[in-house]
Formats: sequence, C-alpha cells, structure tokens
Amino acid sequence: MQKGLPSQNHSLLDSGVGNRSCGRRGFLRASLLTAGGMFASAGVTQGVSVFSGQSDLNVNDLPAEWVRREGPHLHAYGRYLSALRLRHISVQQIIASHARKKGSVWNALPGRESWRQMSQTLRVADEIAVRLSTSVKGVTSAFRSPSYNARCPGAKPNSLHKDNIALDLQFHASTYAVARAARNIREEGKFRGGVGRYTGFTHVDTRGYNVDW
Repeated sequence: MQKGLPSQNHSLLDSGVGNRSCGRRGFLRASLLTAGGMFASAGVTQGVSVFSGQSDLNVNDLPAEWVRREGPHLHAYGRYLSALRLRHISVQQIIASHARKKGSVWNALPGRESWRQMSQTLRVADEIAVRLSTSVKGVTSAFRSPSYNARCPGAKPNSLHKDNIALDLQFHASTYAVARAARNIREEGKFRGGVGRYTGFTHVDTRGYNVDW
C-alpha cells in the first residue's frame, strides 16, 4: 500500500503519519504532545469508566522469559502508558499484547523513540469504548517487531504495527459496532487513519489518511 500525506489535515492527527520518512516521524513526535489536550477538549463525558486510571502492571501474569528479555524497559513503558490516563483500556492489556511468541521468535516492546506514536491510537481506542459504553475486552496486537511481524500469518511486510501506530482490538461489542464507532469518531475530525473489520477483532490505526476495509 502506498503511503502519502494528505494535502490538508485539520484532524487530531496533524502528526502526518502518512509515510515513513524521518520528517514524518519528527513532525509526529512534536504534534503528539498536544494530543491529550485536544481529546480532552472534545467533551467526552459518557460511557462506563471501568479502569478509572487503574495502571498496575502484574509481571507475574506475563511470560517470565519475555519479562527477563525486556528488563527495566518494561516498567518504563508501563509508566509511560499509565501517564496517558486511559479510562477503558488497561496498561496490563497493552503490555500483554507484546508478550507473545511465534515459533522461536519473541515479540518486543517498541523502542523508546516511538512510544508517543501509539498514544494517538490508544486515545482513539479509549474513545471508541466511550461511544460503545463498554471497555476494551482485549488487545490482539499492538507493536510488532520486524522479526515477529514476519512470523504472523497474513501480516504485510510494511505493516503499520511495526511503526507502533496500529491496534487490533476486541470490545464487548460486535466488530460492526466497533468499526462504526471508529468511523464516526474519524468523521468528526478526531483522527485520520485506517479502520478494518475482521472476524474476531477490529483494526484501528492513525496513519494520517483515511482507508476502510
């Protein structure tokens, strides 16, 4: 899939995640600093706040070998995610989506330089939960390391999961309802990205231009 930036962008994603150039990444990092405030100004007041800031990370529920591999990086990323103050998706759910293995290849957490890139997509997921008055049931996939992505059946070599801007999500709702909520949020100009429906989950990313499947 070709990636290109739209000529105009009045959405929450003024980050311009439309290609993989260094310019895109620099612009994205700068614009994401304002993401939290812009979502807050949207007036989100409805929905069931299941987690209400809950951010405990229980490493005992994660594979011991993976925890050892990640080391201090694991808790540092947990603290970063906690600071996002997501209401309907827990730090444990996000972290656990990385702690997986395909054959002999473990997935990994994203590098520190790309942590902020996921914050946009996580806020979209949080808002979907608000619209559906539910919580996130599970995160099927978040960041994928290149070697892990290569082992995932059906994963594209240029998968946006490798850029840490894509989430595969399960909610306590049908994938039809989830996709509709995501597209409604997008139509309101809160993000620009992809929304895809699959049998057991919904894909959401913040690539910088709109696409559906």
